[in-house]
Amino acid sequence: MKIDKDSIKKIAHLARLEFDENSAEKMSKDMSQILDWVEQLNELDTSNVEPLTTMSTEVNDMREDKAGQHLDHEAALKNAPKTDTDYFRVPKVLE
Repeated sequence: MKIDKDSIKKIAHLARLEFDENSAEKMSKDMSQILDWVEQLNELDTSNVEPLTTMSTEVNDMREDKAGQHLDHEAALKNAPKTDTDYFRVPKVLE
């Protein structure tokens, strides 16, 4: 599939990209190659292929959930650099 310069300019405008004429020509060739490759992939029969859920063959070793002791309120605030009665004090990040 051939991508012309007008299509490249429209895509660039939508993506808020700017480039010169030489770059537009290179982008046109690159995008045409990408679309040709996708068209080749569409020709493959994938009706009997299971979809992938992950690209990794690794398996997560999960530990069993166990109920345990949790920190009480005072212990949680004990090492905080700054507190305000019942809460952590943190620096303001938004004005």
